[in-house]
Amino acid sequence: MTKNLNVKRLSLFVATIFTLTLATSATPPPQDNQQPQAPGQKLRTIVLDAGHGGHDAGARGRQSNEKDIALSVALKLGRKIEEELPGVQVIFTRKTDVFIPLYERPAVANKNKADLFISIHCNSADSDRRVKNNRGRYVTTTVRKPSVRGTETFVCGFNRLGSQDVAIRENASILLEDNYKENYGGFDPKDPSSMIVFQLMKNQYRRESIKLASNMQDEFVRSSRVNRGVQELSLAVLATAGMPSVLTEIGFISSPDEEAYMLSTAGQSEIVANLFNAIKTYKTATER
Repeated sequence: MTKNLNVKRLSLFVATIFTLTLATSATPPPQDNQQPQAPGQKLRTIVLDAGHGGHDAGARGRQSNEKDIALSVALKLGRKIEEELPGVQVIFTRKTDVFIPLYERPAVANKNKADLFISIHCNSADSDRRVKNNRGRYVTTTVRKPSVRGTETFVCGFNRLGSQDVAIRENASILLEDNYKENYGGFDPKDPSSMIVFQLMKNQYRRESIKLASNMQDEFVRSSRVNRGVQELSLAVLATAGMPSVLTEIGFISSPDEEAYMLSTAGQSEIVANLFNAIKTYKTATER
């Protein structure tokens, strides 16, 4: 009975989102009184989201956890924006090592009527696989790919096959939340087929999000980073943001070289400069 009830709730949730998507596809209304950036409109508020936190360590490297690198970069980026872009307010979803549910992160941006939402993460090419051991039993083991490197930036959209692992890993933080089934309408982050819940949350700010994401990747390339491009992905942390929003993976923590780079003062300074320049370019184009 409980299972059937959850299925019914999920079906109703998907149907509702689908209906809202169709109704808003032609002339989407503002979300929480927030309008898409119009030419000449000032960029005044940016919400920076350091991925993971608290008991959610995120991806793990040989020396560090994703949550710590993401927080360090976010705080440094925020300070640079405040110092060099007068009139722009920076709001952080977290400034310490605490756990914030995914649905609360874009809610901070919506509540403060932010102009941009930027979520900062580290990537990982390590993955869990079920293999048969010498006793003929299936066990879960971690397959490491230390040679995989580069940066990529995501906007809310439809999954591409090669990105399913990223979507499942980033959305897996949902499992650490209390009452996650109620918070996400029965969504199962371990099931790729249930990504339709977020795919149906059409992002009316897609074009502006892609512009910002492209700026970020261009800046990373100028620093000789491997460019893995801008991709669309069904990510919970971006799905309900009522403004242009991106999730940027600043490097692979599974690569010893990139982990060392992201941990270093010089590496973080360069990453912060890349992200800041991308935001500044976006701001200039928006306010022109």
